[in-house]
Amino acid sequence: MAKGRPAGLRLETAERGQVEFRQGCLDDLLSLDHRARQVWDYVEGLDLSRLYARVQTTVSSSGRPAIDPAILVSLWLYATLEGVGSARLLDRLCQSDAAYRWLLGGVTVNYHTLSDFRAGAGPVLNRLLSSSMAGLISSGAVQVDTLAVDGMKLQAAANRGTFRRSERLAMLERAAYEVLERMAVEVDEDPVAAQRRTLARRLSAAQERVRRLAKAREAQAEIERQREEQRQKQRRKERPQDPDKEARASTVDPEARLMKMADGSVRLAYNVQFTTAAKGAHIVGVRVTDRGSDYGLLEPALNEIEQRYGVKPTRLLADGGYTSKSDIEKVHALGVELFSPLPKSKGDPAAPKRGDEAGTIAWRRRMASDEAMAIYRRRFATERPHAHMRNHGLRQLLVRGREKVEAIVLWHVHAFNFLQLKCPRSA
Repeated sequence: MAKGRPAGLRLETAERGQVEFRQGCLDDLLSLDHRARQVWDYVEGLDLSRLYARVQTTVSSSGRPAIDPAILVSLWLYATLEGVGSARLLDRLCQSDAAYRWLLGGVTVNYHTLSDFRAGAGPVLNRLLSSSMAGLISSGAVQVDTLAVDGMKLQAAANRGTFRRSERLAMLERAAYEVLERMAVEVDEDPVAAQRRTLARRLSAAQERVRRLAKAREAQAEIERQREEQRQKQRRKERPQDPDKEARASTVDPEARLMKMADGSVRLAYNVQFTTAAKGAHIVGVRVTDRGSDYGLLEPALNEIEQRYGVKPTRLLADGGYTSKSDIEKVHALGVELFSPLPKSKGDPAAPKRGDEAGTIAWRRRMASDEAMAIYRRRFATERPHAHMRNHGLRQLLVRGREKVEAIVLWHVHAFNFLQLKCPRSA
């Protein structure tokens, strides 16, 4: 009872303990223009044959039926649009929020199913990106004559404290193998059922640790190989002897690399490369790399577009972080005009420099004109997808491994493209 209420008043007050029976259906919970309905209509138009091919329950089989993959796709697509990136949170929302209940349509899910589906849908989402954008490109709805390439670094689900040198990795791997062998012997002794299940779980965890350590050793060797190539390329005679500069790899996420982030810090991260149409800002290509810098990534971006859609742009927009002389020459050899700002120099930046080849000379002359700079400025509009993804939870990764990271990124890519196609004003 609120303060100041005098006696003798007749009021209708809230009675929240009264049991009520209401007639209605889930379809009455949402308005006709609700975003959840748009998401469902969009998912129904997708080709999910690869997801349906995974379903093993049929009309002639016994057991509980599988959840319709279209429901899981629509749940995660809508959750991504709403900035929900946790399977546990989505599980709670499926029980309380009207939009998620409507998408479920009476089907029950748990966070294990949601989490496994989200992280394992990468290959399907990658093919859906190619198929959906290919139709729009062929119809002219999405134009790829001018593309922009830009990267976004995402902090990995690991820290620098998990880095180990080659000797330490070898020791940890030997110890993990010894534990695995002992546990395998214990399981073979066939203890009682409860102990066998416990040992089986521990055995699975030990096997996973062995796999991670093996990947970490491979990653450490690859880092060492890349450093050696760089040393030979720069003609350094001596290798650094400082132990702090030895190549290391993470035992938690071996595929992540130390990278300099936008705030100046150095963290374990992935470098995600987006290729975006300059007109309309539709994302047409995405790749997850372990490269700390953007040098050498222009040619792979063009190859990806050609593999996905069988087309090649006439113009490519990129910032100064991409443009080494080698990259410029490779793009020029592919017959694509590169628009990237000229480096600052004391003399005329458009004048040919010593060592310049045909592609670099043409690039310098091109970017010296105001018209070329006006074309380059169109690249800034293609940074909008990055801001949208950041604002919807894509800041720090909660999964490990490049495949799972790519799956998470692809959910955000499809969510952004959905807004561009269905609700352009909301993107």
